[in-house]
Amino acid sequence: MSAVRYELIKQCPVTGARAGRLHTPHGVFDTPMFMPVGTQATVKTVSPEELKAMGAGIILSNTYHLFLRPGHELVQKAGGLHKFMNWQGGILTDSGGFQVFSLGDLRKIKEEGVTFRSHIDGSKQFLSPEKATAVQEALGADIIMAFDECVPYPADFAYAKASTERTTRWAVRCQSARTRTKDQALFGIVQGGMYKELRKWSADSLVELDFPGYAIGGLSVGEPKPLMYEILGETTPHLPANKPRYLMGVGTPDCLVEGIALGVDMFDCVFPTRVARNGTVMTKHGRMVVRNAAYAEDFLPIDEQCGCYTCRNYSRAYLRHLFKAEEIFGLRLATIHNLHFLLDFMRQARQAILEDRFPAFRQEFLSNYHLN
Repeated sequence: MSAVRYELIKQCPVTGARAGRLHTPHGVFDTPMFMPVGTQATVKTVSPEELKAMGAGIILSNTYHLFLRPGHELVQKAGGLHKFMNWQGGILTDSGGFQVFSLGDLRKIKEEGVTFRSHIDGSKQFLSPEKATAVQEALGADIIMAFDECVPYPADFAYAKASTERTTRWAVRCQSARTRTKDQALFGIVQGGMYKELRKWSADSLVELDFPGYAIGGLSVGEPKPLMYEILGETTPHLPANKPRYLMGVGTPDCLVEGIALGVDMFDCVFPTRVARNGTVMTKHGRMVVRNAAYAEDFLPIDEQCGCYTCRNYSRAYLRHLFKAEEIFGLRLATIHNLHFLLDFMRQARQAILEDRFPAFRQEFLSNYHLN
């Protein structure tokens, strides 16, 4: 039996939205879920205790970054990521593929793997399906990802086809390289660029390999949102109903609610923590740039209905002051709010699915949410 198992509880009869549970070695977690990103074995500015208090279940760490620093061998010596970073919930590690391929001219792709220059010190490095799998086994996450090539946008059909076929070959090699099967689950990653036939082929070829879960990669890489939804809608129907579906790198509320409607169970993104450090907070009406002068004498919380630590205790004016004074506490307060907002949003979406009112929930949210 796989170390990770998905349990479908209820599905919306109008959309493809699913409410389920993900069983892992470090707990059982409700879906749909948003997974905060802790790139370097920490979610920026917040503690594990704060994450737990706001309801985070699974968090991400980044294979590429931890491979380069402090090194997977050191993390293994420390007892694995859970012990190293003092997080008792679930952990997912990406394969490092996206980061490597985003290096552009600093990397060279061959069938064996990818040679690249470290962004830290310029040293020559190499990652292959076998190496990425070994690194993730050393890190010890509950869910590890197959090494893939993220098809850029735009990409012509010939390039996308060759790349997608390589990703499937690499997925086979990742499966063969595994030694730690009892307490880790390896997910495959569907690629295919913006070509529906390639997405279908990728999904079908990976389903034949019988992974315990499937990620959808290569979306939210610069394409228009309507195109992303179209391709996503063409992909999820080809994935098994009894296994989790994970849309990689998506984390704005409008994309989350549309992804849920198209049958996705798991999401991650650096967006809520990244924009928080720039003084932007998330609300059900859209983004609020709290460092703007308009909030200098605004003594309301970010959101009067929000129950997060920040909104219970501090005003917009105080947050603006902290950002203008370049105080670190401002980054923490904005991050706490943004993560709480998204985690709570996913809880609301799940409840709407369970209560057979998801289409109305989605419509009400989108009608009030302004892209800015």
